[in-house]
Amino acid sequence: MKIKNIFTQLNKEIQSLTFSDPVTHVYNPLEYAKKGHDLYLSKYGNAPKEVILLGMNPGPFGMAQTGVPFGEVGVVRDWLKIEAKIGTPADMHPKRPIDGFSCQKSEVSGRRLWGWVKNRFESPEQFFERFFVANYCPLLFMEEGGRNRTPDKLPKAEREMLFAACDKALQRLVDYFQPKYVIGVGAFAEKRAVAVINQPEVQIGRITHPSPANPKANKGWEKFIEQELTELGIDF
Repeated sequence: MKIKNIFTQLNKEIQSLTFSDPVTHVYNPLEYAKKGHDLYLSKYGNAPKEVILLGMNPGPFGMAQTGVPFGEVGVVRDWLKIEAKIGTPADMHPKRPIDGFSCQKSEVSGRRLWGWVKNRFESPEQFFERFFVANYCPLLFMEEGGRNRTPDKLPKAEREMLFAACDKALQRLVDYFQPKYVIGVGAFAEKRAVAVINQPEVQIGRITHPSPANPKANKGWEKFIEQELTELGIDF
């Protein structure tokens, strides 16, 4: 299966899902930001990869704007050299507009993750020779006031249907890339990888999430994750 087909299939499987209060708005960048996401896959989605870095779901100023996982606008445009026309969700939250590559707000988690990549690797091509960055869930959930609601906080029935589709997509991604490591960016992604991947040749681990809501991430995130990756056996 080609990598674009993995996400096309995932998109088909989640289109019929519905979500209840307190979720009032759901953004699916696989649809309105498809051009950005497809460019990311085309440029950097060649197989195999040694390491998949797996995030939870899109951030409002990252993948939601660009279609690229952790895709803070500046780094996607200026370093990854990806820029595309981004549409808008059918039902857009007034406090969370989609401005695409005109977005002036910065996704802190994405700035930290891709900032580490820029500091450690000479070029995107050098990084993507070994690594790929993906999200477990492609949907962004928001409450009435604009607050994010993470997938693990959905009601059980809604969560189980969503996870069934995302689990299949993750397994297809592993089958495609044949990685040695799947590393959760945070505990949630690691937990889903453990639940899905039953292949002894694939080592599953976790690094500290770069979110500013994580106190540890605000005290030298790059230092923490380099140590964590090294302890998992991933060298630079």
